[in-house]
Amino acid sequence: MRVAVLSDIHGNAFALEAVLADIRAASPDLIFNLGDQIEGSADPARAAALQAELGAIEVRGNNEEKLWPGGRRAKISKEIGAWLATQMDAAALARLAALPLTAHALDGRLFACHGTPTSAWDMLLWHWEDEPERGPGAGYYRARDPRELRAIVEPLNAEVVLCGHTHRPGTTRVGDTLVVNTGSVSDQVDGDPRARWTLLEERGGHWAADFRTVDFDIEAAVRWSQTHSPFGEFEAMLLRSGEMVGRGG
Repeated sequence: MRVAVLSDIHGNAFALEAVLADIRAASPDLIFNLGDQIEGSADPARAAALQAELGAIEVRGNNEEKLWPGGRRAKISKEIGAWLATQMDAAALARLAALPLTAHALDGRLFACHGTPTSAWDMLLWHWEDEPERGPGAGYYRARDPRELRAIVEPLNAEVVLCGHTHRPGTTRVGDTLVVNTGSVSDQVDGDPRARWTLLEERGGHWAADFRTVDFDIEAAVRWSQTHSPFGEFEAMLLRSGEMVGRGG
């Protein structure tokens, strides 16, 4: 059994196309999309169409919840939302807003969420520690208390728990459960701007995660944003630096 897991596309059709080519070469039996599908400015309408065609098992991310009435708070988030409404039809936006918080597959053996089983905004494997002395948005990940993690994961009774949201790939075991935080397709946090996805494989009754890294045409994505959106310089900073800062709530 081979399962492709992607998350946090953030409206980047250029990164998504490269990832999908790699996924097709892997010939997975299932695909999971863990959310944050369109919140970005590198051709989000095309990114949305590519994802809608996948037939993936989908859950909503925190950015899908921004499509709810009153779901946007930060100034840039409101500006992006107003622009996205000019790029996509209302029905497509409504479909994304209505995605479920969690999903199962293989008779419950696989469990998927964006953040945690109860919130698209929280992180499962880590907490974020702010470092305001280093500037706005600066900080680092700190591992969640393993006892807290066990209390969340064990009641799910799953062989694998999948999550996204952090834009940071990682995995651990909680009892007999493999917990996989897949990397993000766009908007990296570690200084490496390449796209990420995860191939999950079951062999001999055991699951393993292979974290994949894929090159894409960053400058083409930047040019699209600069030509077609008011967020070109912001998108250029995100994609070129590989450091996601300043997006806001």
